Amino acid sequence: MLSHIRVQLKHEESATLLSLLQSELQPIDGILAEFHSKFPPSRYFTVCGSLYLLIEDSLLLRPSERLIAYAILYRCYARIPKLNPFMFQMINSAFNEQAENYERAFLVHLLRSSSKEILKQSVADYIKSFDPSAHLPKREELVQEYCKETQPGSSDEPTCVTNLLPDPDVPHGSDPNSAEFDLQPGGKPKIGSGDRDEIVALTMQIPIFGALSPSWIRPFPPMYPVHESELLWIEPDNSHELVWDHGMCADTSRGAMVRDLLAKALETSLTPAQHEQILMEFANDPKLVYHCGITPRKLPLLVEKNPQIAVELLTKLINSPEIADYFTALISMDMNLHSMEVVNRLTTAVELPKEFIHMYITNCLQSCKNIKDKYMQNRLVRLVCVFLQSLIRNRIIDVKELFIEVQAFCIEFSRIREAAGLFRLLKTLD
Repeated sequence: MLSHIRVQLKHEESATLLSLLQSELQPIDGILAEFHSKFPPSRYFTVCGSLYLLIEDSLLLRPSERLIAYAILYRCYARIPKLNPFMFQMINSAFNEQAENYERAFLVHLLRSSSKEILKQSVADYIKSFDPSAHLPKREELVQEYCKETQPGSSDEPTCVTNLLPDPDVPHGSDPNSAEFDLQPGGKPKIGSGDRDEIVALTMQIPIFGALSPSWIRPFPPMYPVHESELLWIEPDNSHELVWDHGMCADTSRGAMVRDLLAKALETSLTPAQHEQILMEFANDPKLVYHCGITPRKLPLLVEKNPQIAVELLTKLINSPEIADYFTALISMDMNLHSMEVVNRLTTAVELPKEFIHMYITNCLQSCKNIKDKYMQNRLVRLVCVFLQSLIRNRIIDVKELFIEVQAFCIEFSRIREAAGLFRLLKTLD
């Protein structure tokens, strides 16, 4: 039933469609061509469903608008008329005795494909030149031609009340927009054209449901008695036991205590007892390091205040997918004694990526060159030279890959004893 169709147009679509319906002075062929240019085939059913629901109520559309709507309903499925989902309703409208004769004749011309000359006219011209003596074929002929699958005596009476209810004060078959109705005794004031257009546009945008359809009771059929020779249904036992999560109420104070200590470690140096407590908790629960609250953004603060804890944390996170973010944070922080201590201990504890070590060394060399304070520069150069000598002697790095860069660094700071010692070490390796 079309009364059960859910149709809904967008605001732009309803405005475009209303503009086409009001083009009563344009040739119908031109209106249809403009319709096909504005609406893709995928929207035909929705548009036609909205038009059909407007046509059902004789008060919403003017006579000229109804004819244009019928032309659109037919032309959208003109290639295969028998597959037109609105065909049976159009046939019923063509033989509705309460409808105007020109409307019925127009539908017959559409269904009989004899409308080529008519579609060249405008709707206004067609209504003016209509011949009331035109012969209408019998309903059975069109039903037989287009709806062969329809059984004799079938009815398309709606099984629900439409949401578009007729006005009880308007006599059936009269036009509320005409001047004649406006002059009837006790007649209500005629609705303005702008108000009516707004109502039609809003009606096309509102989803239409058969919301007032009756609720049919469908009881389950009774069970047929089972014969002794028949097989019985097997009904498995669906009794299940509850599976408890025994860790649901477990004590989480241990993890909370470690998080509190690490939050404190970002602000101040921890005591040896607190340090040992954190290491013990990490040993008891290796997964605790993943939710202890130390993110890559917080790592530089931990390195500054408690480098030993930072080493333990990074050692346990070495297989984490986020270890690259921690290495990036370590390279980006200001180079100092604590950061070099952390990197130096990590090189002996785990296997670090060569790219990380080379980038960190390059950052250290560049930091020494950028310091303006001579005292701080000399102190930092000594630290870097000792750090590099440790890496070279422990064979953590292949000095050949950084030979030119380190040699230039030693020559630039050759006045410092540690830089001169590093230069001599490079010569022995060369």
